[in-house]
Amino acid sequence: MLLKNASILIIDDDVDVLTAMRMLLKSLAKEVVIEKNPNSLVSLIQKRKFDLVVLDMNFNSVVNTGNEGVYWLQKIKEIDKEMPVILITAYGDLDLAIRSLKGGASDFLVKPWKNEKVIQSIVEILTQKKSGDVKKWNPHVDGVKLLGESKAMKDVFFKIKKIAPTDANILILGENGTGKDLIAKAIHDNSLRKNKPFVKVDVGALTETLFESELFGYKKGAFTDAREDRKGRFESANGGTLFLDEIGNISLRQQARLLTVLQNRLITPLGANNSVPIDIRLICATNVGLAHLADESNFRKDLIYRINTVEVVIPRLQEREKDIVLLSNYFVELYAEKYHKSNLSIDVSFIKKLKTYHFPGNVRELQYALERAVIMAESDVLNASDLVFSPIERYHKMDEPKDLKLDTIEKNTILKVLEKNGGNISKSAKELGITRTALYRRLHKYGL
Repeated sequence: MLLKNASILIIDDDVDVLTAMRMLLKSLAKEVVIEKNPNSLVSLIQKRKFDLVVLDMNFNSVVNTGNEGVYWLQKIKEIDKEMPVILITAYGDLDLAIRSLKGGASDFLVKPWKNEKVIQSIVEILTQKKSGDVKKWNPHVDGVKLLGESKAMKDVFFKIKKIAPTDANILILGENGTGKDLIAKAIHDNSLRKNKPFVKVDVGALTETLFESELFGYKKGAFTDAREDRKGRFESANGGTLFLDEIGNISLRQQARLLTVLQNRLITPLGANNSVPIDIRLICATNVGLAHLADESNFRKDLIYRINTVEVVIPRLQEREKDIVLLSNYFVELYAEKYHKSNLSIDVSFIKKLKTYHFPGNVRELQYALERAVIMAESDVLNASDLVFSPIERYHKMDEPKDLKLDTIEKNTILKVLEKNGGNISKSAKELGITRTALYRRLHKYGL
């Protein structure tokens, strides 16, 4: 359906928003109807035929659901479940907006929106409505499509598609080897900043002394080895995206310094008297769990809220069973070409062995295992004997207790934590999430 033949209803209690949207669309669409009161929405849709609704997520009136946008979205879908609805939201509602997409919304716009993005979104939705075709979407990184057919990865790709065009700060969570850096680059490559710099920093590896000079830069003479001015990573990423990897490993002092910069959007290079304004889109990643980040003794909550407008959780490879064969075919083809073994094929036994392995090292372990298999293969057919997994992981697996009784697991856990903390009862109790008294009771119970 062409935009010029479309009737569009816009619901927002902000007169300025209604005016701006109407001015943008009135020369492009057949009809643009604006309405300030959401209570009129139901009667309008019942009486007139609209091709698309643009709906604000928050109104001054209060409904008992706690979120007006979700409430009115449901009302629209009750009347016409096929009606396309675009939500208008602010950064603070982004995660809710993304979840609402699964509740029937077609897209969302973030205030302040870009006019070309509004028109593009409406045209795409109306075109899909006419053809009945909702296309599958995989993000690209440096021109190469990311692979994933599992539901877990489709959810990740879906989220990337929605958040990439915004400037929202993103926190990527996932184990080592899951590809957090690729997801960060995919967000940048599909953003409006894609032609600007993408700068990655492993902040977890920076010492206290290097942290400020690396991130914020320095002036000549600021310290002994400062022989010339040097831009920091923030300034190098200006206009583009700054990716701070392993953010969960930085100290509280470093967190405080980072928070100040993100709040003020200003950096002061070491040895400088004047501040430099910065314009960056921030993406952070960590392999530590939410429990670690939620503990204020480890991580500042005000910084978490600053970096985590939307979070993206990357699943373990073990949760992506459908993707294992897909990724394996890709890596075998890649390394077969690299090592001049173009006639390589894969035997059923090879695939079966892949599917029964638990991949504690995730995609990175799969990649290295397949590279080794291609290198060491003595025939043109890869079979189960060619697939050898990491000896470190095999040792870890053999080391797991055979006795899985709860008492045995609890006893072994206590022993490991005590050993880790050098026998310190207070630290061990805190790490185990119990009181000192409770830990002493368990030590007595197990004769430790």
